[in-house]
Amino acid sequence: MKGKSCLRTGCFVFVLVPVIIAVLFFAFFRSSHDLPDRFVLTVPLGGSLEERSAESSPVPYLMQGESLSFQDLLFLFNQAAGDKRIDTVLLEIGGLRTSPAKITELREAIEKVRAGGRKVVAYLHSAEDSDYLLASACDSIVVERGGYLLLDGLKAESLYYTTPLGRIGVTFQAAQWKKYKSGVEPYTRTAASPEYIEQINALLDDVYADYIGYVSKRRGISRDSLESVINNVALVSAAKAVKLGLADGVATIWELKRATGRRISGKEPEENDRLFVQADRYRETLDWPVKASGSEAVAVITLSGPIVRSVGSSAMSVDEGTDVGMLRRSLDAALSDKEVKALVLRIDSPGGDALASSDMLQMLDSAAVKKPLVVSMSGIAASGGYMAALAGREVYAMPLTVTGSIGVYALKPDISELARKVGLGRDVVTRGRFADANTVFKPLEGEAYEKFIGASGDIYLDFIGKVAASRKMSVAEVDSVAGGRVWTGRQAKQKGLVDHAGGLFAAVRAAQRLAGMDGSKQPQILLYPEQKSWFQMLLEGNPQDIVGSLERMAMRRVLHEVAPQSPYSAMLRMHEMLMRSGEVELLAAMPFEIIIR
Repeated sequence: MKGKSCLRTGCFVFVLVPVIIAVLFFAFFRSSHDLPDRFVLTVPLGGSLEERSAESSPVPYLMQGESLSFQDLLFLFNQAAGDKRIDTVLLEIGGLRTSPAKITELREAIEKVRAGGRKVVAYLHSAEDSDYLLASACDSIVVERGGYLLLDGLKAESLYYTTPLGRIGVTFQAAQWKKYKSGVEPYTRTAASPEYIEQINALLDDVYADYIGYVSKRRGISRDSLESVINNVALVSAAKAVKLGLADGVATIWELKRATGRRISGKEPEENDRLFVQADRYRETLDWPVKASGSEAVAVITLSGPIVRSVGSSAMSVDEGTDVGMLRRSLDAALSDKEVKALVLRIDSPGGDALASSDMLQMLDSAAVKKPLVVSMSGIAASGGYMAALAGREVYAMPLTVTGSIGVYALKPDISELARKVGLGRDVVTRGRFADANTVFKPLEGEAYEKFIGASGDIYLDFIGKVAASRKMSVAEVDSVAGGRVWTGRQAKQKGLVDHAGGLFAAVRAAQRLAGMDGSKQPQILLYPEQKSWFQMLLEGNPQDIVGSLERMAMRRVLHEVAPQSPYSAMLRMHEMLMRSGEVELLAAMPFEIIIR
């Protein structure tokens, strides 16, 4: 037994320490080689662009090859814009599956890099609409030799589970506040309601107009010509893309790099040429996330993914959603730091548990009394995510941020038919008239059903009351734009639900102003939830943390390769929670995502 315990602690340290020493030596060796005076920054862009990285690597450089998070990209481009060593930024774009608002904010970041005097080139692998929309912000577009552009337009998609679940004997009772709150529809309908169709068309109209308008302007082609490609051609070969003015060249990545190297250095680049610097390597050389010019700080607290109830002492990763405990720890850390003068709440969430969302708003309201709080909406800030935004003194959203969805729904599963089919018997002895009302083995009836409807209605009235108080509107005015209705950021600003159009850096500048900080200086930016570095884990002497982090990182890498992320990933955990709990769930969440493909 003593020998076995050695494997758990002493032997683990014995094996790990030499590895850490070797990695430190490698890190020192790499850091001793400065970046060249002139180089090309290469940045891979693809996938879902999670708002924040799940966690830091417990071992340096193990994260190389991992996708950069959305905030990583924003901070990276912000610093690259003023770095005179960078001649060209080469974006290798392929397989983007993200929200229109995130693409818009990245476009603005690319435009800032170009305005700083850097040349930006987009290299497209076999690309779709989202890839091409982002690429159109660049100085030039090169399509992979043998590749193509699939420009077939936009779509919004929802799945309906009512029929397949009914076939196995599972049904749902629903309370919907109000008619636009379509989160119940996947469990109660077999197709979309007229209200869903109405609001999704309004959203797609806004997104499509931005797509056509931006690309046609940047590429110097007419809107009619671009729409003709989408509606009549769709699949465009690389050569035809150049002929139609959609691209500027065709090359393999090696041909493009050789041509770029010759232009910069005047000679043929060698295989180990240091002229090309990967984004992760470049990041290692920077003061991260910004190069501050003073000691004062702005804390950026990210609320990302589904909102769920606290899970006690068990830790959640940022990419798994946000629980009440995670937000509380972030607020406590930011409020206790005397250098932090203001807070920015960065929201990328479709909402979730209604009561957890209300708890979060209460904590944020309390924090906003102590330090100015500004809200920055990313790709989506809807339902419970919008509720959290009510704490902001000023609220910023991108023009295409999906927001609003001010509403609540409740779902109650019923497996009585499934139990009958499988012959499951049940006998219940109770004390109390409603003791067996909330069970999966029968539907709610009579007074119990009325209480079910009434509870969700009470939460809805509380929700719109909070919106009215925060946005200085009457309850009737809020109700007219609520009822579960979803808006783009541009529409939400017109309706009085947000204050300003702008991204993360606009919100940081507003926070500086509200805190009376010197606007001519770049404040420190502290990112929360805090992510422990490998060195912190090592100093704390907890091998389980390091092993757990390595396991999660390996799992993410495997899943990324084997099962690319579903466009519905932001809702999967809430659906799983609903199916697993067997209880009434009161949710302030939206059920779909718009995907540009």
